[in-house]
Amino acid sequence: MSFLTILLLAVALGADAFSMCLGVGMAGVRRLQVILISVTVLLFHIMMPLAGWHIGNRVGSLVGNAAAIAGALALIYLGARMLWDVYRRDREDPIVAVVNTWGLLVLAASVSMDALSVGFTLGTYNVNLFLVVLTFGIVAGLMTFAGLMLGRLLGNLAGERAQLLGGVILLGIGIKLIVPYSTW
Repeated sequence: MSFLTILLLAVALGADAFSMCLGVGMAGVRRLQVILISVTVLLFHIMMPLAGWHIGNRVGSLVGNAAAIAGALALIYLGARMLWDVYRRDREDPIVAVVNTWGLLVLAASVSMDALSVGFTLGTYNVNLFLVVLTFGIVAGLMTFAGLMLGRLLGNLAGERAQLLGGVILLGIGIKLIVPYSTW
C-alpha cells in the first residue's frame, strides 16, 4: 500500500470528524476546547485502528455497532440541544456537553468507528502499522481542528443562524449514522 493510498484513506476517515466538527464549531467553541477535541480525535484515530487490528473482525463488529449507535445518539442529542438553545435564546455554552470527559470520549469514538473497521483489514496488507495509524491520527486531528475553526468562523459571521445550522448538521449526521441500525 503506497503512502498516497494511506493518505487518501486517512482523509476519508477524517471526513466524519471534519463535518461533525463544522457543526460543533458553529455552536461556538473556545480555543482550549478546539485543542482538546482535536487531540482527542487524533488519539482515537490512532487507537481505534490498532484496536481493530488486535481485536479481530468478529468481536469488533459487535462492539463497533453498539459504539456507533451510542455516538449517533450523542450527535442527535447535541444537535437537538443546539436547536433548543436557539429556540430558547439561551446564550449559555452549548458545547459544554461535548467537553466533559464522557461527552468528549463518546464524540471521539463516534467519529473513529470507521477507523476501527479499517483496523480489521490492516492485518491483511503488508503495511507499516505505525506509519499508517500515525498518518490516520494526524490527518484526523488536523481535519477536526479545521472543522472546528471553520465552524467557529462561520458561527461568528452568521451568529445565531450558524448555531441553528450547526444543530441541523449534527442532527442530520446523527440520524444518518443511526438509520442503518434501525429496524424500520
